Order: sequence, then structure tokens, then C-alpha cells
Amino acid sequence: MARADQQEKSDPVDWVTRAADAAIRQAQQQGHLSGAPGAWQGRVTCASGISPSGPIHLGNLREFLTVHFVADEIARRGVPVRHLQSWDDFDRFRKVPAGVDPSWSTHVGKPLSDVPDPWECHASWAEHFKAPLRAALVELGCEMEEIDQTDRYRAGAYTEQVLHAIEHRDAIEAVLARHRTKKGPQQGPADGGEVTESTAEDDDVTSGDDGAGDLARFPYKPYCRDCGRDTVTLTSYDEQTTDLGYTCDACAFTGVTNIRNQHEGKLVWKVDWPMRWSVEGVDFEPGGLDHATPGSSYTVGKEVVKLYDAIAPSFVAYAFVGVAGQVKMSSSRGGVPTAAEALRILEAPILRWLYVRRQPKQAFNVDFGAEMLRLYDEWDALTKKAADPAKRDAAVLAYERAVSTTTAGDLPRPAVTVPFRMLSSVADVTTGSADLISRVVGNAGYPHDSVADLEPRLSRAMTWMGEYVPEDDRTTVRSTPDVARLAALSEDEELWLRIFVDRLPDDLDLETATALVYGVPKLARGLGLEDGPTDEVKADQKSFFSLLYRLLVDAERGPRLPTLVLALGAETVRNLLTPPAGGERS
Repeated sequence: MARADQQEKSDPVDWVTRAADAAIRQAQQQGHLSGAPGAWQGRVTCASGISPSGPIHLGNLREFLTVHFVADEIARRGVPVRHLQSWDDFDRFRKVPAGVDPSWSTHVGKPLSDVPDPWECHASWAEHFKAPLRAALVELGCEMEEIDQTDRYRAGAYTEQVLHAIEHRDAIEAVLARHRTKKGPQQGPADGGEVTESTAEDDDVTSGDDGAGDLARFPYKPYCRDCGRDTVTLTSYDEQTTDLGYTCDACAFTGVTNIRNQHEGKLVWKVDWPMRWSVEGVDFEPGGLDHATPGSSYTVGKEVVKLYDAIAPSFVAYAFVGVAGQVKMSSSRGGVPTAAEALRILEAPILRWLYVRRQPKQAFNVDFGAEMLRLYDEWDALTKKAADPAKRDAAVLAYERAVSTTTAGDLPRPAVTVPFRMLSSVADVTTGSADLISRVVGNAGYPHDSVADLEPRLSRAMTWMGEYVPEDDRTTVRSTPDVARLAALSEDEELWLRIFVDRLPDDLDLETATALVYGVPKLARGLGLEDGPTDEVKADQKSFFSLLYRLLVDAERGPRLPTLVLALGAETVRNLLTPPAGGERS
């Protein structure tokens, strides 16, 4: 959907629209973009960045998707734009997470790009965690221009900026000193804060105590040439030669690195981030709420970047994203849900929608449990609403952003939309193949030519039911009739079952099954199937439903009974509701 630079008054406006407006203004102010629609010169740079220290979880995903939606809106307007993703793989390896060989502690302090992959499937620790996120972003329709900070630093791309920071280290220290005592509130899941790897680096590295005298608070830190770790104490610096002397506290190595010619270290985080804004010409970059508190990275960076004759990009702070029933996520710890895992049960547009429909400062949880059913129902209702042009509002705008992008086009959705709760219920009851589920939902009123018409939803429903629903909540169909219960039927119960079995056709469809399940108590009281239920019939229906669940799946409840009957088939239902030959009822 193409958009003019100026939104029409009738168009709905959301946070993405406002952030895109701000990014374009910022690019124009900094001289990165000039001209007018149809004759733009330059481009807008929207940047994301993350340290690949562990599984890149659903909280981290907000960094990428926030930038993606803003860049995509700018592209929709015909304005040149790029989504620049910076992999902070030159950050230090901080700790060994649970489940990893404790011997990996020998790598603590090395760049993430230099830490071996303990699973031996990628070139490094960093690449191990980049790969699944890259694949998930492709599925989500996100295209990025990627930069590896290890490559940039070691290639000397920032040498002049590093030397500039060192030359102005007194001015930088004055900025840091002003903010050092300004600590924002501690934030957690309750108030939307999210501790990130870069925040932790602020605390550990930019304290700058790895030196003495004039070298205290030095804005640059080398990795030890001998052991590769950042466990160094600075001992000398020569302004003329740019030689930086150090000793390593871990291996006792004493060395000198020439900052101009030997690219063995990096700027501390609160200087590194604003430096890169100036080099890359960043116009928009979001960050967790922790980055916008007093004394944090963005507030300090807004002042430091002025030393590079630049201004800070427009900024959006985003809040915590969690998982229902699970503690707050940390990327340095294993066992946290990632985008790749979420995409196993969520269609890509729905996962995108979870992020775009909310203001970035609004925290939320992704619920992998029973809420999944309600989430799909809500999405299907919105899909129907979006089909009516007269109902286009902010909610529909979020839907439009979720289902397509300017580069990837429309993202995959099922050709025939079957309710997720029906697909998962049928998958639960049949524990069968996709073809069997396809036949059942076809009889349930969702005709389709092939199983492919139900994808990608069918596979996700089967995965959710098979892997995410607790065993205690699964439906177990009886293999043989409950002889004891059938022998103890009351007169009413015996009548209900006789009517039900006698009227159950061999070729079932959902309409027939529904009418019969709800109609048996009516027929037992002399009413017709089309008659409305009386109070007595309503009470009978409740008892009849309970009886069917007990005899079919040995439970008090289960999938909707018409769906259950349809999934089991007439022959199985008759067998389970009919006493064995020669059996007697008491």
C-alpha cells in the first residue's frame, strides 16, 4: 500500500506513523535526506543492535521489529531507507550459562566472536545465536543490512573515531561524571524494564577503573594479545605514538598496543554507541526502557555524540516482553523462548501483530498456553474486520502492517482459514496425520482442495497440541466402552443414548453433529430439533454433555462435543456408547 509523504487526514495514525515522521525529520535535519517525494536524495537510516550473547529471545525481538516497522513505513512512503543491524559480537563473553561445559569459563572476557561454539555447529559462540534469529527474521519478512562489530573494529573502520575519543577523554569523562550518580529506578517485569547485555556492560566496563591516574576512566579497552581477554589494567599511554601499555590480570602478560595501527580493542559502551551514530548516520534507533533512564546509555550518548559534531537519533523506548508463567528473560541464560520457537506455533503475521499493535512502552506477555486459542480467535475476527474498507482504523492499520511488507510482499497465510481451536482439537482427538485432520475439518464445513490449503496454520496447531499442551490437558479417547457406567445408566440417560445412537448417520458433518448433540434432550421431552430449549431441556443438555464426555474420553470436559463426535467418526462413537453384547443395565 503506497503512501504519500503527507498522510491523508482520513488515514489512521499509530506509533509507527509518528516514529517514521520523527525519523524523516531527523534525517533531513542531519543532512542525510533532502529533496521531495519522487526526487529524494540520500536516505534514512533506522538502526537496531544486539549482543549475540545467548538465545535471542522474544524480548530482544522487539528491538528488531520496532526498527523494521518504522523502516517499512518510511519505505511505503517512497522515501529511501535502510534497516541497519549491528551485531555487537565484539562485546565480551560475560558468563557461562547453565547447560554449557563449565570449562568454557576460560573464555570469559573474550569477544563473543572469539569464543568457540560448544555445540560445534557454527564458527563461534556469536554465530551460533545469530543464525536462528536471521532465519526467523526472514520468515517474518524483515530485511536488514548487517554489520559485525568485530569486523569493523579489527578492520580499523573506527580508528579515527577511537583516537578522537581518546583525545577528548577529559570532555567525555566530564559528561560521564555528571551522569554517574544519576541512576534510574530498577525495572523489571512489573514496570516494563528489561536488563540487556549492553546495560550490564555499562555497569562493568564504563566504570573505567581499569587503570590508574590519567588512565582511569580511559574510553578504550584492549583485549589481551596473549589470552584474548579484556582482563587488563592500563599502565601507560603515549599521545604522540598512540601506544597504550597494559598488563593482563588473568595471564600476567605485559604488552603495548598501538591504537592507530593495531586494532585490538574497542571503545567502552557509552562512547561506542554515540560514536557509531555519527559514523553510520543513524536517524532512528530504539532501545529498552533502561537506556532512557537518568544516567543511562542514551541520555549520556546524546551529549557524547556532540563531540563528533552529530546529534543523537530519534529514539523510542520499548518495554519488557515476557512469556506467561515464566520468569523474566535474559539472553545470557538458556531455556528462553526465541522467535524461531514462537514461529512453530504462531503464523508469522500474528507474531508481527503482537508487537505492532501495542505502543512500544507497553509491556506484554506471549502466552504459549490456553491463551493461544483466544489469540487466534482475536486475529481471525480482525481479519474479517480488515476486509471491510469502511472499518479501517488503527487496529486495521496494525493488521495491514502485520500481513505484508514493502519488500517481502504478503506473508504466508492459509488459503482456507479453519479456527485454530478446531484444528488443535481435531489434532488432539485423532492424534493422526495431517490428511486425517484435513478430512475431518472438511466435513466440519471448511472445504479445501488439499492439506496445503490449511497451511501454515495446520502444522502450528499440531505442534502446539503435541508439544505445548500439558499431558493432563490432552484428550484421551477410550479404547473400549465403559461397561460399568453403561450398566448404571438412569432411564433418562438410557433414552438419550438410544436416541443419539439411532439418529447418528454414517456420513457426519458438523451441522448434523451439532444439531443432534444439542437436540437429543429436546427429542426425549417430545420437542422437535428446531424448537427452543426449555429450562428442563437446558438442564438435561448439561447432564447429557457430561455423560458423553465420560463415555467417550473419560473426562468431565474436552473439545466441543460436535467436533469431538465428528473427529471420532460415527462407528467409534456408536461402539463407545453401546454396551457389549449380553451386557445388562442395572
